Amino acid sequence: MSNTPMAATPLTRAVLEIDEYASGLGWDQPARLFALVDTARLRAQEPGLAAQLGLEDEQQKTSGLTPIEQDEIPAGKALDEFLGTIAWPDAVIGCALTVERLMLPPSAEASVPEGLSEKKLARWVAEHPDRQEVRMTVGVLRDGTRDSALRLREKDAATEVLTGSDLVPGLAEALSATFAD
Repeated sequence: MSNTPMAATPLTRAVLEIDEYASGLGWDQPARLFALVDTARLRAQEPGLAAQLGLEDEQQKTSGLTPIEQDEIPAGKALDEFLGTIAWPDAVIGCALTVERLMLPPSAEASVPEGLSEKKLARWVAEHPDRQEVRMTVGVLRDGTRDSALRLREKDAATEVLTGSDLVPGLAEALSATFAD
């Protein structure tokens, strides 16, 4: 996409492309899962699909990753349970997930009430005055490479997106596990 930095790694570009796509859909969206495939390989092995995705006009030398959105994640199923059911074909060299969550600043950790159930904790976070809505896009490759992008709802601009490999380590681990044998 147009706003992704050219100097970034292919995984960073893919994560930012997915973040930009999700941003165009607006907030309050369900989680979305993407397969990441090698663009040159896709163009060579599946020219029809490459054309459908608008990749036929890109330079033949372009190395990169093409995100392909997967079927909708089943409603009502916990994300970690769903990810545990995924097995990717060999042509998929990575995957990415974009999901919205509420987060609190580290300073709020000391005020978390003890012994809350998961449901009550979620309600407590949702009602906390310092909560932030965030969209997290995390991508991983089979070789263990990972990257992520975070976008706060209150700073919803492409120039305000944070990127880094360790921003959402738990989600990156869960996505990496989808490639485990």
